[in-house]
Amino acid sequence: MASRPKRRAVAGGASRPPEAQDARQEAEEEDEVEDEDEEDSGEEEEEGDEVVDEEVNVEFEAYSISDNDYDGIKKLLQQLFLKSPVNTAELTDLLIQQNHIGSVIKQTDVSEDSDDGVDEDEIFGFISLLNLTERKGTQCAEQIKELILSFCEKNCEKSMVEQLDELLNDTSKPVGFLLSERFINVPAQVALPMHQQLQKELAEAHKTNKPCGKCYFYLLISKTFVEAGKNNSKKRWSNPKKDELMFANAEEEFFYEKAILRFSYSVQEQSDTCLGGRWSFDDAPMKPLRTVMLIPCDRMSEIMDKLKEHLSV
Repeated sequence: MASRPKRRAVAGGASRPPEAQDARQEAEEEDEVEDEDEEDSGEEEEEGDEVVDEEVNVEFEAYSISDNDYDGIKKLLQQLFLKSPVNTAELTDLLIQQNHIGSVIKQTDVSEDSDDGVDEDEIFGFISLLNLTERKGTQCAEQIKELILSFCEKNCEKSMVEQLDELLNDTSKPVGFLLSERFINVPAQVALPMHQQLQKELAEAHKTNKPCGKCYFYLLISKTFVEAGKNNSKKRWSNPKKDELMFANAEEEFFYEKAILRFSYSVQEQSDTCLGGRWSFDDAPMKPLRTVMLIPCDRMSEIMDKLKEHLSV
């Protein structure tokens, strides 16, 4: 099934995709070894010009989710869940089946003879929503709820656990699991048109009585970080202050501000450097977390205003 183009997401600077970076960095390292004996004096300059810091001008286009996007979506879901017991294969299938909502972003105008190692079908990010209430009984939906509740029990007060359990199981007020994942080298500006498009699609689904159309709450699991060593007590990082959290997707800070329920849990023992990287900011090592947020849908317009204010190109 061919995916149809929707709208231009963003044109701007971005690093090369991880796979292309790895391949090209290996090649450049080999060249440096060959030239080492010839020009020792230029070594420091060559080392300072690493590929990971290279910025290239890349344009992205948004497309409807299609069968061809299975591997890319599943890989990004694994980046979110890491080693947690969630059936990402089933979740990917459900997102593809309900492709009246959601988008993937791909690089535009990839030439067939491109030497950048970029496949024209390679996805750099996606956005969609899984209605956990409608999908009750599917393995992945139940696993997501169990995962969140189990970490809530380990990290939060009993009153919050009871509140979350009640909200997740109240069939009269559906909860939508909002998924917005992308590679770390994709600029945050893509988030604005993708969220705008998703909101239009959800409104249309509601109007036409299609799946996912009606939600009272949005549930997010955000990739976040806190500075390691500052205060590593569980109590401290399970409910960190906003200015202590670093968001991998910068725009999710605005969701955090509007959440009625939020907590964080550590994924340091699960972290896979191939997916998550070794994170540091200003030479400070970072502790990887996942931050759970529950946001009333009627606060989405305020969040969208914030996205427009900060991410408009």
